[in-house]
Amino acid sequence: MPGDKFELGQIMVSTTENRGHDVEFWAKQTTKKILGISEEAEPHIRLQAEAFRNQVYTLILLGMKNAIASDRVTIRGLLASQGHEDMAKIIKEL
Repeated sequence: MPGDKFELGQIMVSTTENRGHDVEFWAKQTTKKILGISEEAEPHIRLQAEAFRNQVYTLILLGMKNAIASDRVTIRGLLASQGHEDMAKIIKEL
């Protein structure tokens, strides 16, 4: 509608060279999107919120690592079933 304003909020850019971001990066970004902590929070509340955020990060990190491992098993199985044992071995070594 004319006159309406849209805000994107913060936009983050993070680059790597010759690789993608590691699982820790994505777990941290996901955790930050789920749990924001106000800069104005009382110190004792902030400490509790940060402790909780660390627990959530640990769970997200474990879940992501398990998902990656599971996907690699699936890919290895598909490659092996199609006669690409050499490629399946490379995936297993990652």
